[in-house]
Amino acid sequence: MNQFPCTLEALVVRTDFSSDDAWNAVREALFSPTEEGFLPNVALVDDRQYEGLTPDLVLGLIPAGYQHPLVVLADSATAASTERPLLVVDLMAERRVRVAAAELWSIENNLSGANMDFDEFAEAVDDDGVFRGF
Repeated sequence: MNQFPCTLEALVVRTDFSSDDAWNAVREALFSPTEEGFLPNVALVDDRQYEGLTPDLVLGLIPAGYQHPLVVLADSATAASTERPLLVVDLMAERRVRVAAAELWSIENNLSGANMDFDEFAEAVDDDGVFRGF
């Protein structure tokens, strides 16, 4: 398995290829601005070599020049829910949190700008473990 591409944006890596419709819904959610105009700063990785990739393997695929504090996985749980809950992997402390695709902007914008800490998002998840905003 090759390393991820080195981008300035946070990577959103597709790891589930069971539904192109689900992936297209993720893409639409990520690239549709909020009412306030917010969008996540992300680069999509749609490559079958990452099919089935688990969070435990992510760190070994990060290129040396990657500066973002997180990587996002679009996995089977993402495909199975209409909210498309993405798995955010914190690269600094190897923590994880699920976020509804439409709310990824909040985590990505605030972590990349060091405005908030990962813990603040992890503590704000709903009972099912998904962050849906504050």
